[in-house]
Amino acid sequence: MHTSKQIFVVGLNDFNRARLEQLPGAENCEFHGIIPPEALYDTEVFDIADMLARASAELTAFDGPIDAIIGYMDFPVSTMLPILCRQFGTRTTSLESLLKCEHKFWSRLVQRQVIPDAIPAFTAIDPFDDHALDTIRAAGLYFPFFLKPIKSSGSRLGFRIDSPEDFAHAIVRLREDIGLIATPFNTVLDYALLPPEIAAVEGHFCMAEEIIGGWQCTVEGYVFDGEVESYGIVDSLRYPQVLSFFHYRYPSQLPAAVQAQMKDLTERVMTHIGYDNAAFNIEYFWDEVQNRVWLLEINTRISQSHCDVFEKVDGISNQQVSLDLGLGRRPAMPYRQGEFPVAAMFFYRVFFVDARVVQVPSDEELAALKAEFPGTLIALQVAPGQVLSSLPEQDTCSFALACIWMGAQDADELLAHYESLASRLNFVFEDIVG
Repeated sequence: MHTSKQIFVVGLNDFNRARLEQLPGAENCEFHGIIPPEALYDTEVFDIADMLARASAELTAFDGPIDAIIGYMDFPVSTMLPILCRQFGTRTTSLESLLKCEHKFWSRLVQRQVIPDAIPAFTAIDPFDDHALDTIRAAGLYFPFFLKPIKSSGSRLGFRIDSPEDFAHAIVRLREDIGLIATPFNTVLDYALLPPEIAAVEGHFCMAEEIIGGWQCTVEGYVFDGEVESYGIVDSLRYPQVLSFFHYRYPSQLPAAVQAQMKDLTERVMTHIGYDNAAFNIEYFWDEVQNRVWLLEINTRISQSHCDVFEKVDGISNQQVSLDLGLGRRPAMPYRQGEFPVAAMFFYRVFFVDARVVQVPSDEELAALKAEFPGTLIALQVAPGQVLSSLPEQDTCSFALACIWMGAQDADELLAHYESLASRLNFVFEDIVG
């Protein structure tokens, strides 16, 4: 008798359930959500202890085998998976190896051991220490530098520091709000076996780093039974003169030699960390002037934003990687078997304004645009009545109103199609008074 595989997905929503069910081999799988997505999106404070307790109770009560526990989201999901998988005997990397990626200070220390030329100068500081700026200077860091929590979520509480006044402002904000990240992250740290020098740098600490930059991209990969595989590189392109992302484009247009260097750095660092049987993505910069590659950060998951671009270009969403690894199988990612030679996820944004949303494009308008540009997906990020400044996970100078996935024959056609579509998105706003 054939038995379906029972797959549990943390934060599963309807959109991703449909995507998972379309994967090759998924016809033999049953997908179950644990921890509703709204608990992971619509909160300022993550009670990880409560989430783990609820998830554990659901899994324990399940009358059947638990074949895999997977996820596709950043913190707190990424950090909970090793704890749940260890408890229920399913496959993923160890919590300690994951924290060597997620704990930014620990991650920089292990990166420095194997790829010292690819990382910036850095140090950890306690934002509640009145002499923290002296610690930064003693590490050889001077203005400008970047300041962020040792466990960041998106760009939350990240600051470019150009002056003592910037530093003072950032410290005030960090002292007020860092507990929103530190408290749940410390809950995760309590589950891990940490070296004393890492245990002393707990969730309330921050990282000061030399500013790096250049052509930004992301290497998507996985480790299966100790073998590191980088299966795609996605370019991250920003709007001119601002930090906001414009679109993620696949495949990368970086020089082949630079892509090969990034894959080599990836193999060296992930092997050294001991990360195994799990997906990752690593963000890099290529400084074209110095011809130097910088490692920005390691994320312990697939990138959700890249799912559709892999499907359009290679033929399958990178969700395939999470599913296969969770079931103990070598991922079966095809190569260039999709409908389009190039694809992108675009962010449709407004800049430097706050307002209340009065009107968004109608279903009929969106359907007409998707019919004109086959393969296009449009996900609105706002609804009538919302105030833009209330939107979660936004950067400091813009608000994302919609995410748009498109495919094309080349990069020029891709941009032309996006600009044509974007010009017809009918959003209406009103100023906020009082």
